[in-house]
Formats: sequence, C-alpha cells, structure tokens
Amino acid sequence: MFALVKVSSLLIFIGLLSAIDLFAAERVWDSELKRYLTEEEMNHAEVFMTEDDAVKIMLPKSQRVRKEVLRLSQDKKDVIEQRIGWKFPEETFEVYIGETGDKIDGYAMVHNTIGKHKHMTYMVGVDAKGVCSDVELLVFREAKGSEVGRKRFNVQYEGKTVLDPIRINKDIINISGATMSVRSISAGVKRVLVLVDEFYLKPAGLGSDTVAAKKSEKGIFGSIFGN
Repeated sequence: MFALVKVSSLLIFIGLLSAIDLFAAERVWDSELKRYLTEEEMNHAEVFMTEDDAVKIMLPKSQRVRKEVLRLSQDKKDVIEQRIGWKFPEETFEVYIGETGDKIDGYAMVHNTIGKHKHMTYMVGVDAKGVCSDVELLVFREAKGSEVGRKRFNVQYEGKTVLDPIRINKDIINISGATMSVRSISAGVKRVLVLVDEFYLKPAGLGSDTVAAKKSEKGIFGSIFGN
C-alpha cells in the first residue's frame, strides 16, 4: 500500500513538472514590449471574414467555383522556394478556381504565414493573367498590427505580379509597429503568385517566362525600328 501511494505521488509530481515545462514553453517574450505576452494576448484572434465570404469577393462573377489541391513534389517545391527566396514547410495548398463557360476567371488561395509571434490567415486573389486582384485578411492572431487587414494597406498588392519585388522599401509601404505582419503577407502574396504561375499559367503558355520573352522580343524590335 505504501509503495502504491509512493508511486502515485511520484506520477503526480512528474505531471506537475510536465505542466510547468509546458507553460514555460508557451511563454513568449516580446522584445519590443520587453515582457512576456499575457495569456489574453496569446489567445487573441480577430476574425475579419470567413473563407466562403472571401471567395465571393475574389471571384464575384464566376458561374462556378471549384477547389483543387496542389501537391508539391520536392523538385517543384525547390523551384518555388528558389523563386520566392525563402523556405516553407507546406507541401500542399488548396486553390479555388473561378470559371465562366470554358474560361478561367481567376484563382484564390488561403495562406497562413507567421507574423511576429503567431500565424495569420488571409486570402490572395489572382486573375487569369497572373495579376494579384485582391488580398483579404481572414483571421489575425497577434496582439497588435491588424492594420494589415485594412483596405488602404492591402490595396497596394493589387496589380502585383511575379515580376514585382513585393517587399518593404521596394514596392510595399510598411506599417509602423507591424513590420513582421507586413513582411509575412508580402511573402505570402509572392508565394501565391508563384504557385499560380508554376501550376496554371506556365502549362497554358501564359506564365512569367512567356511574358518576359515577349517583353524582350518587343524591346529588341523597338530598338531596331526606333519605337
């Protein structure tokens, strides 16, 4: 009986140590605030819109919208990582494809990328030619920096293509106090544009390589004929 009580006490003690370790592991230090984030800050989640609502905004005129899953081989993943300039753990992505008749209207993808401490969820819209048509923030989980969800900020992504830098101090204006969130969304937009380019536009002869070749050809003829 004494041995059983002793073993039970030991198990309880080990459980308490595990709980303490887990709590310590979940504590996050904020270098800007110079303190650990509170439990309320860690559990913060501001919902802006649902995924379904975002799809309706991205593909408003499509007769039908279907969903596909992109599965990246290691070779394709390496190509995309090289093009965007950073590595990512995901190997699959879901993409909404808007169609009217036999024509594709555009694409929309939900992305999750890390902000300052936690990931944010947003949708990126791309038209049939590979141009970013819209960016909408769905869920923001940081204690501050939700300004990235405002239209006056994310409207600057509209019109961007894979040929644009999409980087702070290049072609994206930063938000003071939300630099990590801005970098996160910018990187995500770039990734979506590259994914659409690699999986849909290039196979159809509409990719960035074709566009670049046409621009180069036009430049050569322009220099020859002086226009």
